[in-house]
Amino acid sequence: LLTGDGAYVVDSGDGVSEQLARANVSLRQVKAVVLSHLHFDHTAGLFGISRLRWQTSITSPLTIYGPPGTQQLVDGILSAMGPAVEAGYAYPGEPHPPFHPGISVVEIRGGATFDLGATHVTAAKNTHYTFPPGSADDRKFESLSLRFDTPGRSIVYTGDTGVSAAVERLARGADLLVSEMIDYDGTVAEIRRTSPAMPPAALNGLETHLRDHHLTPAQVGELAHTAGVHAVVVTHLSAPEADAGQTLEYLRQIAQSYSGPVIIARDLEGF
Repeated sequence: LLTGDGAYVVDSGDGVSEQLARANVSLRQVKAVVLSHLHFDHTAGLFGISRLRWQTSITSPLTIYGPPGTQQLVDGILSAMGPAVEAGYAYPGEPHPPFHPGISVVEIRGGATFDLGATHVTAAKNTHYTFPPGSADDRKFESLSLRFDTPGRSIVYTGDTGVSAAVERLARGADLLVSEMIDYDGTVAEIRRTSPAMPPAALNGLETHLRDHHLTPAQVGELAHTAGVHAVVVTHLSAPEADAGQTLEYLRQIAQSYSGPVIIARDLEGF
């Protein structure tokens, strides 16, 4: 998210620091990282951001916002950096100044609000996790969708979620809905092909997760229609080897409920 007062990374998957470089966004511009949830494909790049800040002598404040567990995650990353920071580059007379990563953590839950410069952020607990209501896991873990109300427009990022009334409310009237999407049948077929030895119980559990905790094209269209958003960008698309014809089919399914503009994003595109 690029604004007049800085750059803000929303989720931090593998390779995010390299993609920032390709997008001509310097790490010195990045003032905060906002995590929707703590699955590896949304957090693995945080190590790269942290170590590159140290390697390029960036000590300006970086705030990491995320759901419960984010502090533990960041503490682990900084601890894992310890041996390399201590060893340094191993040349004679190398100074070893104190390690000041400049990183702080703010843990948030659904219903939280905070500001990134002039941008107001609202978080909603979604349905990517469906632990039994009131259980210890339900209290401990949350997956969040996020609304960014900038001075010029409103952007809602679903993160990973299944169908969710809370996300519909969060997205109401937004200028742009940035939504995840899954080709469930294609993804399951690819898993069965590449992991033929997966135990049946594990496969059944994974299929349940993919079916109930993500959005199909039709569900993306229904969300966009119900929320009355002005445009949709599809990201985090799980659709193995989808060709142009399949992509058009996804757009057709979205359009069954939603008549506004829809783009299936590619890396490094801007909106």
